[in-house]
Amino acid sequence: MADLEAPDRIESIGPEFFADPHEHYRRWREHGPVRQVRFPDGIIRWVVLDYAAGRAALNDPRLRKAAAVNDELLSAKRGVPPSDPKQLAVLTHMLSTDPPGHTRLRKLVTRAFTPRRIAALTPRIEEITDNLLDAMAGRAEVDLLHEFAEPLPITVICELLGVPLADRTDFQEWTHALVAVAGLEENRASAAAAMADYLTRLVRAKRERPESDLLSALVVPADDGDTLTESELVGMATLLLIAGHDTTVNLIANGTLALLRNPEQLRVLQADHDAIPDAIEEFLRFDGPVNMSTVRHTAEPITIADTDIPAGEFVFVALPAANRDPDRYQDPDMLDPNRDTAGHVAFGHGIHFCVGAPLARLEARVAFSALLSRFPDLRLARPAQELEWHPSTLMHGLKELPVQL
Repeated sequence: MADLEAPDRIESIGPEFFADPHEHYRRWREHGPVRQVRFPDGIIRWVVLDYAAGRAALNDPRLRKAAAVNDELLSAKRGVPPSDPKQLAVLTHMLSTDPPGHTRLRKLVTRAFTPRRIAALTPRIEEITDNLLDAMAGRAEVDLLHEFAEPLPITVICELLGVPLADRTDFQEWTHALVAVAGLEENRASAAAAMADYLTRLVRAKRERPESDLLSALVVPADDGDTLTESELVGMATLLLIAGHDTTVNLIANGTLALLRNPEQLRVLQADHDAIPDAIEEFLRFDGPVNMSTVRHTAEPITIADTDIPAGEFVFVALPAANRDPDRYQDPDMLDPNRDTAGHVAFGHGIHFCVGAPLARLEARVAFSALLSRFPDLRLARPAQELEWHPSTLMHGLKELPVQL
């Protein structure tokens, strides 16, 4: 842990960070809204910690998201060759693309990923939820993460995209490898290659035999004739699978843990399910599913919150830190489903705001309503301090969530 008397000392992210990132963010913010931090791969990056600066940075065109340039910069800092093109293709999508390319990609995706298509999923989400809860009923103790929080969103996103459900285990393993802590590049490269191979075959199959799923809809050209290339489809499918799966898993699990650690709030929601949508927004603010924003780099020297950052540097926005900034939210470390959560950045902000946010909110609403109704005596099966978290600077999620029903 860094010496608090040496505010310019650069801290390193270690295992203790993943167990409680909020404590680290609070300490770092005491020395300024922007800090240099050494990540587990040894590379020093800049982390934006306060709400105003973070929200502005998320929509700052001077912070670029081009995947190929990010890869070149990272390779140079590590002194290693650039990534294999196949691995890079998986990581090239609208979340890692700048305008005008981003504008085009988002337009092509949103024409297929419509509110009507999402709303039409409600009965199926309710059915999947009920089936999962049925399977848990009658057991004294279960791992709510693996029995409920994981299978619900992976089933939904696989069905939405037209991915055979039998392959969901592979996708979960690939996703965990892709978002794991830096320093596991070999695992990440292998997962990226495997996912790229699989999705390339799937995209080609959808071109030959389109069905009613989202991926088939993305294959069809838009009204103006524009269409996604095979590489763009692979990257987009990767993004939707990861964003449509991991974030919702963590939203459900982290939100449940927050409730179980605050029994008074749990009782309020059990008595009033109409309050669940607002509570979900507080779960997102209080302990959201994403740790730090996806990577951005400085294309030129810039100043963020009076901090000068040279060109060619990596910049991250610590979303949980912004969402617990005391200058934005009163008593930010308190879970309060009645608070005004407007403007939280759990799903990002600006042109890169998460396109799957409506689906995540829908799944969470169905999940919490059914879970709290079915198991009113739900409680933790072990102390919260003993729970383990995934070692990821991108995602903030538990490895397991043992509960007594």
